[in-house]
Amino acid sequence: MKKILLIVLFFSISAMQAQDLKWYTDVREAITVSNKVQKPMLMFFTGSDWCGWCIRLQNEVLKTPEFKKWAQENVILVELDYPRAVAQTPEIKSQNNELQQAFGIQGFPTVFFTSAESKDGRINFKGLGKTGYVAGGPMAWLNVAESIVHPKKI
Repeated sequence: MKKILLIVLFFSISAMQAQDLKWYTDVREAITVSNKVQKPMLMFFTGSDWCGWCIRLQNEVLKTPEFKKWAQENVILVELDYPRAVAQTPEIKSQNNELQQAFGIQGFPTVFFTSAESKDGRINFKGLGKTGYVAGGPMAWLNVAESIVHPKKI
């Protein structure tokens, strides 16, 4: 009986760790969720199929268990991709280009933390801060992210 219980527990933990995070690509949908759950958005501006630093950030931080745990508790994830070899719908391409201009994104990867509200068809963003690739692995990056999402008050 103990053996069966341990096997079930092992597979339950494995299944939970294997769960992927929800990355929104539609910013309006992400805003709705963000406002509903009262969490800021993490907007990841990336060139997923050509940007070496973006790929490195993905592998060293965004795909780690530490990041997954932190993200589930603290932010709504939004991926704004600018691929060269992967096709996108015209709506997503237009949305991403508008957001790149609105946030003044000049290099990749850029991670922008923001909250937003939509009124009368217009979106108003409140920037919290931004970062990019941070050397030192997931904990170094998460320390920067945490200082943006939960700044210490003096």
